[in-house]
Amino acid sequence: MTGIFDLGLLHSNSVESLTLDGKYEIPKSYYDKSDVLDLKNIEVKGNVTRLDDNNDKIILKCTGKMKIIDSVSLEEIWYPFSFEINDNLEEIYTNTEEKLDIFELLWENIVLEVPLNYTEVKDFSKYKGNGWSLKEESNEEKSDNPFSEILKDFGKE
Repeated sequence: MTGIFDLGLLHSNSVESLTLDGKYEIPKSYYDKSDVLDLKNIEVKGNVTRLDDNNDKIILKCTGKMKIIDSVSLEEIWYPFSFEINDNLEEIYTNTEEKLDIFELLWENIVLEVPLNYTEVKDFSKYKGNGWSLKEESNEEKSDNPFSEILKDFGKE
């Protein structure tokens, strides 16, 4: 599906709104130098509507999957994501050619969904070595905090 929408049609009052519904395949050039290894099932539902001479409203919902590296196992995994945009187009997208590049707009928002740390590992016991092992944070024993008396005053302990 083409990723370029002509906003000139909207601005000349030829159409009332532009429909952005469809499935898109983001070109690899957008994410080849990022932590995202692949993108698939990118579905967009929304539209761009003309409010007045200087104002276009964009409303869309995007869902998809990104392939990333698991933070613990270092295996490639699929991570589902979704986001919504409900804003004035001029505030989030500047293009003087009166064209909307959906790939650029989507990628700017997908990159915000990339997790810093994500794992699908449930059993941490197999991740160990000579003198080290991974433990779940919830299983860690609480250490003595030298500030516990002060924290009690603030209701933190």
